[in-house]
Amino acid sequence: MTEPRENLLEADFELGFTYTRSPGVIIGKFLAALQQQQIYGIRANDGTVLFPPTEYDPRTAESLHDFVPLTDLGRLLYWTWIDQPRDHHQISQPFAFAMIQLDGADVPFLHRMFADSAEHLSVGMAVKVQWAEQRRGAITDIHGFVTAEGEQS
Repeated sequence: MTEPRENLLEADFELGFTYTRSPGVIIGKFLAALQQQQIYGIRANDGTVLFPPTEYDPRTAESLHDFVPLTDLGRLLYWTWIDQPRDHHQISQPFAFAMIQLDGADVPFLHRMFADSAEHLSVGMAVKVQWAEQRRGAITDIHGFVTAEGEQS
């Protein structure tokens, strides 16, 4: 049995979060470095270098603090090509979601890879960071990756 519409109570409501979260020491240093076009990983307790850095070791849950400077060069491990980006991709040109392993890091991470077409991509090819023109201390300061033809990786 449903109640008549005139018996329902209604009120406007807006859900909001009125606080700002601090990124903390580890992530804060990482993001501040990106704004300066510098890249850091962090050494896990077993010696592997993680990128992006994490506050805690993924295997032992112990705190991490040993930053490792990395270059803006790496290797393309695999990808999926996006021929027709959608609005939520926030770019209009075709690109690839790619797993990139930066030189000096032991684990890959997901980011955008730019190329004229999927045919211009190959497993193991050298890539380099394409920095955003306006950097603000966010992972998006790395706009994406491009081929690093002729550069040592």
